[in-house]
Amino acid sequence: MLLKLIPDNTNINFMRWKNISLAISVLLLVASVALVAVRGLNFGIDFKGGILIEAGFEKKPDLDELRDELNGLGLGAVSLQEFGGDRQIAIRLQQQDGGEQGQQTAVAKVRDTLSAKYGEDGVSFRRVETVGGKVSNDLIWDASLAIGLAMLGIAIYIWFRFEWQFGVGGLLSLFHDVALVIGFVALLGLEFDLNMVAALLTTVGYSLNDTVVIYDRVRENLRKYRKMDIEPLLNLTINETLSRTIMVSLATSVALLALLIFGGEVLRGFTAAMLVGVWVGTFSSIYVASPLLILMKVGPHTFLQTEENKAGKAEQTGKVNG
Repeated sequence: MLLKLIPDNTNINFMRWKNISLAISVLLLVASVALVAVRGLNFGIDFKGGILIEAGFEKKPDLDELRDELNGLGLGAVSLQEFGGDRQIAIRLQQQDGGEQGQQTAVAKVRDTLSAKYGEDGVSFRRVETVGGKVSNDLIWDASLAIGLAMLGIAIYIWFRFEWQFGVGGLLSLFHDVALVIGFVALLGLEFDLNMVAALLTTVGYSLNDTVVIYDRVRENLRKYRKMDIEPLLNLTINETLSRTIMVSLATSVALLALLIFGGEVLRGFTAAMLVGVWVGTFSSIYVASPLLILMKVGPHTFLQTEENKAGKAEQTGKVNG
């Protein structure tokens, strides 16, 4: 016998809480915008420019001593952060003068200093990244453009696939999801780098998939139950697709949780953002995208008018050809 998390003929009145859910969504949006405005985003090397060196030490280093040693090199402000253990240190240096040559010179100074102090076998260099100011500015613009165009393209697709109300509902739902994930990143101070941009784009795709499944069933039910009011019709639709929604969200969450626990420090921020994106996307497909259809007066007449217009055009074309 197959295990069923959602029983057949489920009849939950989701729209009963539509006003409360929309109010919660608005509050979370405001909180996310406030967090980004007040705390800002912890931009990584990709967007801020500078140098990142990840070093592994044989013995736990004294961070104060290490900081004093590196500050004495004349490379500007030095930031140290443990990651994945007290012997794994991320060293961040500000952008250096002299372009690429200046960056490489700074990296060489740090390598030579650490090797001389801790010995060749006492320190290993796992990763070195250098990003110039122009490149970082271009990356910020390209990342913002990619997210914006992805959301706009998806809204246009939904508009042509269904009706304009569905396109607006889908776009607002995607904006809600992206804003909440960015707010979560700002709240925890997670590093915002290209991996985080990938997490946001993946969240957009996941949320879209869930929303389109519900919207497609809404369209079918609008044509099937022409006399049913929109609220009970949305409840019927969400209950019909609930098993699929829960199973996909649960399976994705289990995979992401495993990656969050065992994937290492490098993937931790990306995975945490993705996990929140999955939960937020599931919530928004039910309690944001669907109630917005009520606010925009969607009903059986929405597709009925479209079908009548198409029939009228076909009839006129037939008369002209005849």
